[in-house]
Amino acid sequence: MSLPVRPVEAVTARRLLAKIAHVQVNGRLPSIVAGVVRDGALVWCDGYGDVQGEPADVQYKIGSITKTLTAVLILQLVDEGSLSLEDTAGSVLGDVGYGDRTIRSLLAHNSGMQAEPNGSWWERSPGLSFDELAAANADSTGALPVGQQFHYTNLAYGLLGEVVARLRGDTWWSNVQSRILEPLGMTRTSYQAEGVHAQGTSIDPYSGEATDEPHPDTGAMAPAGQLWSTVTDLATYCSFLLEGHPDVLSKEWLETAYIPQSGALASGLASGHGLGFQMHRGGSGTLVGHTGSMPGFVATCFVDRVRRTGVVGFANAMSGMPADSLATTLLEELEASEPTLPQAWRPSTDVPAEVREVLGVWHWGPKMFVFRWERDELVVSRDGVVAYRYRLRDGSLVGTAGYQMGETLRVVRNDDGSVNHLDLATFIFTRTPYDPNAPIPGGLP
Repeated sequence: MSLPVRPVEAVTARRLLAKIAHVQVNGRLPSIVAGVVRDGALVWCDGYGDVQGEPADVQYKIGSITKTLTAVLILQLVDEGSLSLEDTAGSVLGDVGYGDRTIRSLLAHNSGMQAEPNGSWWERSPGLSFDELAAANADSTGALPVGQQFHYTNLAYGLLGEVVARLRGDTWWSNVQSRILEPLGMTRTSYQAEGVHAQGTSIDPYSGEATDEPHPDTGAMAPAGQLWSTVTDLATYCSFLLEGHPDVLSKEWLETAYIPQSGALASGLASGHGLGFQMHRGGSGTLVGHTGSMPGFVATCFVDRVRRTGVVGFANAMSGMPADSLATTLLEELEASEPTLPQAWRPSTDVPAEVREVLGVWHWGPKMFVFRWERDELVVSRDGVVAYRYRLRDGSLVGTAGYQMGETLRVVRNDDGSVNHLDLATFIFTRTPYDPNAPIPGGLP
C-alpha cells in the first residue's frame, strides 16, 4: 500500500520559500525557482525574484545535469548488451584521442582525461562537430594516470554522447528525446530554450548590474551540458531516479549507477561519483544526482532514496546559488517539518522454504545473531542492529549490502539432511556457541 501524496502544509511551504528567498538575496540572483518531491510527486514549488512565469514551468538551463541523461543512454546500451562498461571508447569511435579509456572510467570521471576540450571555452562558444572536437584533442595525453582518482572531465561526455550516436545510428539528442523524455513524459525539456524561459546572466560584483549571457549550441559537447528544463520535468526525473521506469532503465540498473566509482582525497568521505551520478553526504545518508552550471545558470537535482524525496533548483546567474547545499537545505527542511513516514509493517504471507529453516538465533563463536524474514529479505541483526541482508537468487541467499555484498550464505547439512551450520565465506554460524560438531570456530576455545 503506497502512502497518499499531498502538497506540503502551508507552514512548510513558507519555510521552504524562506530558504530560497535568502539564497536569492544573499547570492544576488535575478531569480530562483525550486521544488521538492515526495513519494513520486512534486509536493512544493515556488520561486523568488523576477521569475518569468509560473515557477514550475519556466525553463532554465540545467548544465551538467545533462550528463546524467547521457549516462542513462549509455547504461541502456550496456543493459541491452550492445556495449560493455569495460569496452574502450575507441572500440566504437575508432582512432580518437583518449580512445583507450573505458566507458566505465569516462562515466565515473577517473579516466585521467583533461577537464576541458582544447580550443575556445566550449560553454560560451559555438559548438564544433565531433570530427572537429576529436581533431582538436587528438594528441592529448591526459592530466592524471588512469584510475588514480576522481578528476572531473567535460570532454569525456563529448565522447560518450558520440558513442550513443554511433551505436544507435542517430544523434545523441534524438536518443534523449525518444529513449528518456518521451517515455517519462518530460515535455518541457529541450535542446534550446522553448517557450517561457529565464535569460542567463552574470552579475557585476560591484554595481550589481546584469549582463546577458549567450545561449549557444554547444555541438559535440552538448551531452555534457546543453539541455534546458523546468521544475516540473526534473521532478518527474527525480521520480525516475528513485524508482526506475520499464521503458527507460530499471531501478536495479540505477542502483548500480549509484555505487561509488571514484573519489578524491581532498573531498574525504563527503562526496563521490558513480556511473554518471554525483553523491553527497546529506539527508538519510547520501544524496544522489547532479549539479549543473553553464554561463548564466546554476542548477541542482538530487534524490534521497531512503526517504523517497527529491529536490530541484535553478537560478539564472553564473554564481550565487550553492547548488550542493541548497539541495541539502531544502530536503532537511522538508524532513524537519514533515518527517518521512516509513512503509507500514505487514505480516509475512509467503516465507520461502529455504529461508524458513534458517530463521531464529545463530552464533558466530560466542556472538549471537537473529535471522528474520522481512518482506523479501533475510535480515540478520546483532544487538538489535542490522548486520547483513540477503535475498534469494536462483535458490541461493546472496548478500545485498555492506560487508557481505555479493557473498552467498550456504546451508551445510548433516548426513540425515538436518542443518549443521551456516557458512558465510568461512564465517561459521551455529545454533549454539562453539558447537563442537562444526568447523572453526566450532569447538571449545
